[in-house]
Amino acid sequence: MNHKRVKQLLNEKRSKITDRQFFTSRILALHFEDMAMAQTRRYKYNRRVHVELIWKPKQESIARTNNLTIQINAGHPLVTKTRSREGRYDLVCGLFAHELGHCLYTDFLAAQTYENYLKVYKWYPALPVLKGSSDVRNEQALWEYAKAEPENLNMLSYLAHYIANILEDGYIESRMLARFTGRLGACLEICREKQWTESLTLTQLKEQEEDGGHIALSVLQSILSYIKFGQMKYGDEPLSDERIQAVFGLLPELDSAITDTSAKNRWGVVNQILVRCWPYWEDYMEQCKEHQKEASAAGGPISAAETLSEMLRALSGSSSAAEGVTAPVADAEENTTASCSSNRMVTHAQAEAANEEETPDSEEKGSAAEEQPEPESEEGSSSAPEGTDGEKPDSAVMPETDLDSEETPQCETGGIGSEKQDVSEDEGGRMPYQKTSRVSEPAGGELERNNDYHREAYSGAASDIERMLDKMAEKAACTTLENERIRELNDAAQGISYGNVHSGVHIRVNRFAEVDDELVEQYESISGPLLTISRQLQKNLLQQLKERQRGAKQTGLLMGRRLDSHTLHRNDGKVFYKNSLPSEAPELAVALLLDESGSMSSSDRSTYARAAAVILHDFCGSLQIPIIVYGHSTGYAQGRETVELYSYAEFDTIDRDDKYRLMDISARCSNRDGAALRFVAEQLSHRPEEVRILILVSDGQPAADGYYGSAAEEDLRGIKQEYRRKGILFIAAAIGDDKQNIERIYGDSYLDITDLNQLPVKLTAIVKRHIRA
Repeated sequence: MNHKRVKQLLNEKRSKITDRQFFTSRILALHFEDMAMAQTRRYKYNRRVHVELIWKPKQESIARTNNLTIQINAGHPLVTKTRSREGRYDLVCGLFAHELGHCLYTDFLAAQTYENYLKVYKWYPALPVLKGSSDVRNEQALWEYAKAEPENLNMLSYLAHYIANILEDGYIESRMLARFTGRLGACLEICREKQWTESLTLTQLKEQEEDGGHIALSVLQSILSYIKFGQMKYGDEPLSDERIQAVFGLLPELDSAITDTSAKNRWGVVNQILVRCWPYWEDYMEQCKEHQKEASAAGGPISAAETLSEMLRALSGSSSAAEGVTAPVADAEENTTASCSSNRMVTHAQAEAANEEETPDSEEKGSAAEEQPEPESEEGSSSAPEGTDGEKPDSAVMPETDLDSEETPQCETGGIGSEKQDVSEDEGGRMPYQKTSRVSEPAGGELERNNDYHREAYSGAASDIERMLDKMAEKAACTTLENERIRELNDAAQGISYGNVHSGVHIRVNRFAEVDDELVEQYESISGPLLTISRQLQKNLLQQLKERQRGAKQTGLLMGRRLDSHTLHRNDGKVFYKNSLPSEAPELAVALLLDESGSMSSSDRSTYARAAAVILHDFCGSLQIPIIVYGHSTGYAQGRETVELYSYAEFDTIDRDDKYRLMDISARCSNRDGAALRFVAEQLSHRPEEVRILILVSDGQPAADGYYGSAAEEDLRGIKQEYRRKGILFIAAAIGDDKQNIERIYGDSYLDITDLNQLPVKLTAIVKRHIRA
């Protein structure tokens, strides 16, 4: 291989990698999968998260998960509008961190339980706290609306799950930011900042209300903004605006939804939001029903719930609801830390200030209209929406703060980190296992909260991307070189004279340039025991080779020219010794040709042949012995039979994935052995090694159109004799019922494999015997 050519090809391929190729590559997906596996070990998370990267710019969904697979749309405008590739990588990684949070912390079983309760018109987990007569009337109106039509209940269910998804997004992101302060947390914060920047102000939302929008969407957007970022974009709107007041009245509940690890409590907050703002939701769902009628007439969505779903997708920063059927990971902590705590303090201070300005009027109205006593609670105040009697419970008592109410700082991203470690593609050092009797019991410890801690920045993003780009360039270059090799192999196949018996037969060499993930997974699942056999077979041989290279004294010989004075006491006569001079082991090259005829499917013959190929390939590779592995069968093209050769391993590896290609060894069709045997023997005859071994594994006689019987056997004997004169050693391993016929064909090259379990060991023993020679 011309290394200058390879390097030039790598640079050429690397410069041509587009964003679409990079962000949809399996290399990047595996990078995220490995990151998830490494980061979730603390929870003993035994499910491997699969990542699927797609490029669909017109698809509205940007990321989703079903708790088994995380799908990220890297072609979404949120990602593609970012200029640098590093910035786009950060956003994709942030989206991955968000969806991983759902896989770890979302309780999907609670969502199913809520759905079952709602279908029978019951609250889950409990009746929401009704603070005043307005809440009582809202709760009654909600159930009346849900029972009026089946479609109403469907819409209410979808709205409840959408609100729950908003709360869940804030909860899982707070947990991810608190527990994953490295790469995942940093990218998630970058993604959040991008979403905050692109979210609309309340003034812009009100303008949309005049253009077909709805106040319910403005309230939902404000709730989403506070849940995720701890603040709202007021725009030019005063704090007395009813949309802002609606959220201010829910601040304590929203805070508990973010910090409480119990999914039941979050569904309780969903109930509170539904009841407290019911007039908004009812009017909005009625509007959706009107839209649905218009859309249905034009061939659009057939249900109002689908119309509601489409309209809610317009919310900035919202995500697709996660799906699954599992409980969250086990965690001893009962509460988590809310993200952007400084912003939340500012918002609470603003709510308290706005409430103090309206307290006199609200108290006067409350004393005249309230029909039931206020509960003794420190829950947040609620500005009643249109259609209610305007009651307001007491506002939450918040600690005094000196923060200016007009300042709404962004979530701080922290300073330059000095304790974080760079990511490496290689395995690092591990602590050795130690047997201990007990753990230490320190005294005097206390729990302290560090409010001054800022998440440290990660500076290795560029190097991570460079490393993956190098991998992608290497993979692309290997694919190009493999395609060139396939052409060269087919040219070589056409340039061989196969004899009159094979004249007119089309020869084709098959080899796939890229190895897919399925073959890799199959190899990893079965290779463990087989590679152990290979290591055991190598163990003694490696020691013998070392002794041969440095020379050694051989004692205990029956004959010789030197007596060993230390063994003269022996009665068996083994008293001679000789000095072996240092010598190199003979150079060796191996070719393995596997019969892939249809009969190999019986009695697991193909399975044992595949196992033998795996062991022999690893054995030779570890000892730096050149080896090729081919399979052969027949096929049909343009109405005539063809000889199909399958290249699994070549002498000069390019992409180092030949071991995975071995998993494609299978039983196929017929077998025209002569053409396949001549091709592989010709490949082996051009090798410069001193010893060249061709091992044929077959379970029967040649059998193809016009190629069978004694004439075919004579052709095989002639090929054997021809290439034996060229210095190639033949070994024909017979594993089927036609062993006598195979022995008749190959004579002294015949090797009987009665027990298929011994096939790998016997084939490897042949190679070992010639290494010792």
